[in-house]
Amino acid sequence: MGLPATSRSQLLDNPFRLSYLRRVNVLFIGDIVGEPGRRAVKQLVPGLRERFSISYVVANGENSAGGSGITPKTAEEIFAAGVDVMTTGDHLWDQKEVTVLLESEPRFLRPLNYPPGTMGQGSRVFRLPGQPALAVMNLQGRVFMPDLDNPFHVAQAEVARLRVETHNILVDFHAEATSEKIAMVRMLDGQISAFIGTHTHVQTADEQILPGGAAFLCDAGFTGPQESILGREIEPVIKRFVTNTPQRFAVAKDRVMLQGVLIEIDEHTGRAVRIQRISEALPSEASSQ
Repeated sequence: MGLPATSRSQLLDNPFRLSYLRRVNVLFIGDIVGEPGRRAVKQLVPGLRERFSISYVVANGENSAGGSGITPKTAEEIFAAGVDVMTTGDHLWDQKEVTVLLESEPRFLRPLNYPPGTMGQGSRVFRLPGQPALAVMNLQGRVFMPDLDNPFHVAQAEVARLRVETHNILVDFHAEATSEKIAMVRMLDGQISAFIGTHTHVQTADEQILPGGAAFLCDAGFTGPQESILGREIEPVIKRFVTNTPQRFAVAKDRVMLQGVLIEIDEHTGRAVRIQRISEALPSEASSQ
């Protein structure tokens, strides 16, 4: 039996809605900053999930607790809002309670390139009911970042291991340098489905699908108050630059948005077929603009 005419029309108007017939649709959410970022996830993810027939929601949550680090309480709030997998980065250890997540939460990832013996996991294959498997791998860069093990060394071996279970592989590379991100995705192209950069909190406009089938965005941006300096109140950051003295960087409040990217993956080949940046305002923010 075919789809009703109205249903066919709605699907054709939105290619991501059509993808549930043969694709894996992934929503990746850029760094969640503080309570405003958590609020954006709670209010916007359910609608995005319905609108784009999302299979998996992956979010970087390392700044979700007061703008620095993450706690079990903030993590559970994000998971309850519809996030399936959470990645992190250089602010992983900012809250001491994170050890609970590292030891007991299977949906929580830390950068893979921590030394052997570090608690937690850097990658995992996820299987939601009725969905193809999706592997998520979390890496951290080394240029202008804390010195972890070389991510280029660990990435290839881990991708090979994950591909035994699924060809649908998403990488969150938490890194500062654009060159490091591009070098990593060029090395992994043809072996992974999607490569999303995080950490800078500035959404880039270089979304593309590389020749080997990897969807790429250099930085997904951040989810939280955009009337800010990277999510923090403006004046203290300026004062720090002007005076070079310590300041308290509180999380800002205004113009809250969810930023990230939608990726459509061919479940049979693991190649990306579409990529689309997302930048959505909270309903209250959108109505006031």
